[in-house]
Amino acid sequence: MQRYFVQKDSINYLNNTAYIIGDDVHHIKVVMRMNVGNKVYLCDNEKTFIAEISSIEEHLVTFNLVEEVLDNPELDIEVTIAHGLVSREKKEETIQKITQLGAVGYIPVLMKNSVVKIVKEKEQKQTERLQKIAKEASEQSHRIKELVVNNPITFKELLKLTSLYDACLFASTVEEKDSNNFKKIIRRKDIKKILVLVGPEAGIDKSEIEMLNNWIPISLGPRILRTEVAPLYILSAISYEKELGD
Repeated sequence: MQRYFVQKDSINYLNNTAYIIGDDVHHIKVVMRMNVGNKVYLCDNEKTFIAEISSIEEHLVTFNLVEEVLDNPELDIEVTIAHGLVSREKKEETIQKITQLGAVGYIPVLMKNSVVKIVKEKEQKQTERLQKIAKEASEQSHRIKELVVNNPITFKELLKLTSLYDACLFASTVEEKDSNNFKKIIRRKDIKKILVLVGPEAGIDKSEIEMLNNWIPISLGPRILRTEVAPLYILSAISYEKELGD
């Protein structure tokens, strides 16, 4: 069944009804060609319901909630990727893939080696486009939570977010003394919320590394990965350790 994300205020839990407005109405009517009686999954970022279409209007589709789905496909650790600012194409590719792999957030960061710069006039429109990509990828991979795309921030603004996470890591291209840092962190039961910084194409500048005082460097293996590949490696390793490891 098709899956759609809705706002919490779109669901009436007392009457077991819900509604969809916006672009998803067109998708239901024109793309999927659904009719009254067809069923879909509706997610509010906490719960998932099987819902049956009760009416289809020009700009509104209403549903009756049939039952709650109790399966939870989310990682038991919240991973946010902070990514050195890269081109639109690379951001889109990265967001699509890390959403499928279970990340909960994406933060573009303006860094010294970023070739791309922040354009304030285009910032909000670009973020909205990226959020739409994240929404579609979240629906496609049958997630309960929709990945959140943040507006670009500066490196100094990123450093102020440290206290919001149980651990802050950064992908290092230098062979670390303790190459098992990454494995140790994701195996710890007390760590539920992590932030991982991946540099832009030319990596993290030495002056920035010196400012990452409380951050933990992690090795991503003996090969140098492209900036759009490193976040996928990180999420894949976490997924394996948390969901498939012994």
